[in-house]
Amino acid sequence: MLDIKIEKIIRSKRKTIALQITDNATLIVRAPFGIDEKRIWEVIEKHSRWIEKKKKEIEARDPKALKKEFVNGEGFLYLGKYYKLYIVDNQEIPLKFEDGFYLSRDFLDKAKEVFIDWYKKEAFKKISERVKWYAKKSNLKYNKINITSAQKRWGSCSSKGNLNFSWRLIMAPISVIDYVVVHELAHLEERNHGKNFWIKVKMLMPDYKKQEDWLKKNGYLLNL
Repeated sequence: MLDIKIEKIIRSKRKTIALQITDNATLIVRAPFGIDEKRIWEVIEKHSRWIEKKKKEIEARDPKALKKEFVNGEGFLYLGKYYKLYIVDNQEIPLKFEDGFYLSRDFLDKAKEVFIDWYKKEAFKKISERVKWYAKKSNLKYNKINITSAQKRWGSCSSKGNLNFSWRLIMAPISVIDYVVVHELAHLEERNHGKNFWIKVKMLMPDYKKQEDWLKKNGYLLNL
C-alpha cells in the first residue's frame, strides 16, 4: 500500500474527489458528502505515482530555503528575484529597499516582524494595482482588497465580493501574482472551479497554467 498519511478529509457538496499534497508531504482529501473511505483510498491508489512524485519533490527541497537567519548577504525574494540583505547602522527607518534590503541594526532582534510588515505594505500596493487593472479589463466589480497572513491559500474571494491575498505573494514574479489576481476575480462570477471558470481565467491569462505550475513548484519558497 502507498506510504502516505491523510492529514484530513474535507467533505462538501463537490462532485469529485480532489487530492492535495501539503508541504509536510501529507495528503489532504476533498470529497463529496456520502463517499466512504474505501472509495477515497481507491482514488488515492489510482494516483499513487503522482503522489510519490510529489512527495519526492517535497522531500528533496533544501531546508535552508525555509529558514531565514537575517544575516548580511542572505537573499530575500521580492517580485520573483532574490536581493541581498545588508545590516546597517545609522538608518532611521527599520527596513529600506534599494536594489537590496537594508535593515537597521537597531531592529535586528525584530527582523522577521519588520520584513513581514514591509512585505504586507508592498503586497497591498502592488496587488491593488493589478486587481484594478484586471477588473477594468474584464468589467468585474469587487468590494475591497485584504492582505492576509494565510499560509495555505494564496487568495480567496468572499460571497460579499472581498478579495483576499496572502502577503507572501509579493515574493513571487508579477506574472504569478497576476494569475492569483485573475483566479480570484474569476470567482466573482463563477464560484466553483467548473468549465466556465477556467474559460474566464484563460480569457484573461492564456498562459495561466505556466503560472499555476510555478506556484505549485516554488510556493514553498514564499516564506520567511
